[in-house]
Amino acid sequence: MSEDAKLIIDIAAEKMQKAIDHLEEALLSVRAGKASVNVLNGVMVEYYGSQMSVSQVASVTVPDAKTILIQPWDKNMIGPVEKAIINSNIGLTPSNNGESIRLTIPALTEERRKQLVKQVRTDAETARVSLRNARRDAVEAFKKAQKEGMPEDMAKDGEAAAQKTIDKFTKKLDELLAAKEKDIMTV
Repeated sequence: MSEDAKLIIDIAAEKMQKAIDHLEEALLSVRAGKASVNVLNGVMVEYYGSQMSVSQVASVTVPDAKTILIQPWDKNMIGPVEKAIINSNIGLTPSNNGESIRLTIPALTEERRKQLVKQVRTDAETARVSLRNARRDAVEAFKKAQKEGMPEDMAKDGEAAAQKTIDKFTKKLDELLAAKEKDIMTV
């Protein structure tokens, strides 16, 4: 494979990896009935005039499977952290004892589990579209390169390599999705 062809495939593979990484990040924030510090990933709190994530202003731990414990390093931050959690729409109600904030993870109902599965499938479909777009870009790059003098058989080999690359990433996507669905549906 020529340097040009390798470059096109590498760029496509990089785009596909980013799509998979983004999906993994999205799946981490989906609550599957077990406590996880990742639930707080998107929760921002104002700290001395700037927006920071909860994990930057507090110790966030999981003492057991149904509880998240947040201990702000600055005791004055308990109120703002609690308010940020309430406003964040993560569906958890904080309770504070003046020292720390506890989030109790409720058991998921069957209906909520089905909603979550639908949500992760939507996230996976978005990632699938990104994979297909990366493959399409690679195929178009090979067609353009062929017009600019790349031998036809090399361009066809490149297109086949792009297909092999998307097949590999699609398999990874399917594995991630299956694992997350299983995690959500496990009571």
